[in-house]
Amino acid sequence: MLKANSLFAGYKKKPFLKNINIQVNPGEVIVVIGPNGSGKTTLVRSLAGDITTLSGNVTINDVPINKMKARDRAKLISVVPQSSSLPGSFTVEETVSFGRTPYLNIFGRINAEDEQIAIHSLERVNALELRDRKVGEISGGEQQRVLLARAIAQQTPIMLMDEPTTYLDLHYQVNFLNLIKKLAIEDKKTIIVALHDLNQAASIADRILLLSEGQIIAFGSPREVLREDIISSTYNLKVKVSPMDGEPGFLVMPENGSQPR
Repeated sequence: MLKANSLFAGYKKKPFLKNINIQVNPGEVIVVIGPNGSGKTTLVRSLAGDITTLSGNVTINDVPINKMKARDRAKLISVVPQSSSLPGSFTVEETVSFGRTPYLNIFGRINAEDEQIAIHSLERVNALELRDRKVGEISGGEQQRVLLARAIAQQTPIMLMDEPTTYLDLHYQVNFLNLIKKLAIEDKKTIIVALHDLNQAASIADRILLLSEGQIIAFGSPREVLREDIISSTYNLKVKVSPMDGEPGFLVMPENGSQPR
């Protein structure tokens, strides 16, 4: 179980996240939303242990992550960044195999079991046909699937994602979000993903965490958080929120003629 307890975190000893208290359970998808500069990336990085905590802590099964060795933490938390971070000279299979790094022996070599895990991970994201291609030769959508496969190969109970659909076209966005939800349901993974798109958030989230200026504005089900008064106030734009007939989630749209306040 992942928890943030009275978490204050930021840069150069200046708190940007302020008094964050959350608890996330196995099999749950938490989507973090908020205006630009609200702290979404800072929260993801803090939960991953990449930013020094100023006060409070982040724990997994009640053990503070800043007390863990990096190798042990990497067996518990995997991170899916945006595809622009991938080195283009490696093959897809090599890149996915990097997810096995926390488990390598003292010689640092991939064994047959690691290779099978990498192949199975590519199969999970429907990308096995790419295994021999160079990462720099495939599309952005394909690269994002490779990053997800690498995280799957890491075999962690917790996956953190920072706006992974930003550079993807609509087709790849839908496929990627469906994969995220499937991992939570089938593998009981704890998944926290920062997204810009409120409609995407509504379609996959068990709960939504709304941030503004580093503080939690609302944390609950999509129905509880995606309310017209809360979203309009936080985003400084009058919106209309409507249930989607026969589909999960809600449709969030600016009201006709509305302008930022």
